[in-house]
Amino acid sequence: MASLPLLTLPLGLFSILLGTGEPKLLEPSGLNPTALQIEWQSPWIAELARDPVVEAIVADYVAGLQRQGWSVPDQGVWIQVGQSVVAEHRGSVPMPAASLTKLATTLAALQTWPLDHHFDTLVGLHGTLQSDGVLDGDLVIQSSGDPLFVWEEGIALANRLQELGIQRVTGEILVTGPFTMNFEEEQADSLADLKQAMSVATWTGEARQAYGNLAPGTSQPNLQIDGDARWIPATDLENVPIEWVVRHQSLPLVAILKAMNIYSNNAMAEMMAELVGGPRQVMAKATAAAELPAGEISLVNGSGLGVDNQMSARVVVALALALERELLAQGFSVADVLPVSGEDVGTLIDRHIPPTAAVKTGSLAEVSALAGMMPTAEKGPVWFAIINKGWDIPDLRVQQDQLLQAIQAHWGAAEAPAEMRTKVRMQTGPFRYGDPSRNQVAQEVASE
Repeated sequence: MASLPLLTLPLGLFSILLGTGEPKLLEPSGLNPTALQIEWQSPWIAELARDPVVEAIVADYVAGLQRQGWSVPDQGVWIQVGQSVVAEHRGSVPMPAASLTKLATTLAALQTWPLDHHFDTLVGLHGTLQSDGVLDGDLVIQSSGDPLFVWEEGIALANRLQELGIQRVTGEILVTGPFTMNFEEEQADSLADLKQAMSVATWTGEARQAYGNLAPGTSQPNLQIDGDARWIPATDLENVPIEWVVRHQSLPLVAILKAMNIYSNNAMAEMMAELVGGPRQVMAKATAAAELPAGEISLVNGSGLGVDNQMSARVVVALALALERELLAQGFSVADVLPVSGEDVGTLIDRHIPPTAAVKTGSLAEVSALAGMMPTAEKGPVWFAIINKGWDIPDLRVQQDQLLQAIQAHWGAAEAPAEMRTKVRMQTGPFRYGDPSRNQVAQEVASE
C-alpha cells in the first residue's frame, strides 16, 4: 500500500514540509525538560530531542482540529524516536483511549504466559461407548478459556471425535470452565454454536463459510447429539468418572493476540483480561512492565469500551515500547501482535497509514485514536500515539493518517526493519484455524 502523495495533505502541513509556511502555534504544548524529568524518571525517557519541523507539523495538525471546532485540550499527541521525545501535545494528560486499551491487555497477557502458550479444552466421555459408536452418556467439555474457539475449531474437534469412533451421544454436552465460542456475548449462544458445529446437518451459513477456510478435503462431521449443550460448575464433576479422550489446544498466544488486535475484538479482549485476573491485574501488570507514571492510566475493562478507560498519549507509547521489548526477547516484534498497514485489513481497511507500520486503532462514539510504530528512512522506527476527541470519526482518521504521512515525508519513507516485519500471518502454517494437529488423542492427554 503506497502512501498518499503529499498534495493530499492539508495546506498547513504541505507548506511546512516545503518551508513556505509558518505554523501558528497554539497554547504552549512543547516539552519542559525540567518538569518532565522531575515528574517521571522512567528509563525509557532518557533525553529530549526536539525536531522543529515535526513540532511544527504537530502544531499545525492541532490547529487544524481547532479550526474544525474540536477542543484543543481534548487532543493528545506523542512522537518518540528511541529514547527521545521529538514532539508532543498534552502528551501526559489522561484521555479516553478506546481500544488502545488492548495494548495494556496484550502486554499483561505477555507477562502472564509465554507466546507459545495454548489454552486447553479437554473432551471426555461420561458413560459407556458401545461398539457401534453410540456413547450412552454425556460428552464433557472442560474449557480453560480459549478466546479464539471459533467454528473451524469446533468442526475440527468434531471430526477428531468421530475418528475415535464416536458417532452419537445419547445424553448432553456438559460444559464447564470459562467457555466461549465465536465471540458470543451470551453463554447460551456459545453452547448452541458448539452443538451445531458437531453435525453438518445443523450448520448455519456462518459455519459453512468457516468450513471453507479449512484444508481442502476436510471431512464434514455428522456427530449426532441427542441432548442439549449445557454449562455446569466444575464441582458437579468432582466425583463423576470421566474418560478424557482429546486435548484440544488453542492457537498459540501470539496468534490469539494478533487476531484480537487486527479486528479489535472486544469479546476476545474481555476474556483475555479476565484470564489475566481482571482489569486491575491488567493495569498492574502493564504498569510494572512498562514502568508507567502514576496517574496516567486508569482501566475498568480489557477492551476499551467506555470513556472510563483512560491513558495519556505517552503512556500508550510506553506500552508499545514495552511490548516491543518483551516480544523481541522471544524472537517476535509488535508486528506479530498488531495489525500491519498494507498486510492486515481488519480495522485498517480504508486507512492510508504508511506501509509496514504496526499500529493499533481505537474508536468510540466521540473518540478516535491511533498508536504504534511507523518506519522512516532517517530515524528508523518512530513511535507515536494520537488520541482525538470529536464526533466526526472518519475525518479524524483521515487527519491522523495525514499526520503520519507528513512526518514520514520529513524523515523519508522506508519499510520496517527486518526484525520488525511480520512473522505471524493468520491462516498460514501453524496459525491456521481448525488445524487438526491441535487435537491430541487420549494417550497424549496428561492426567488432570
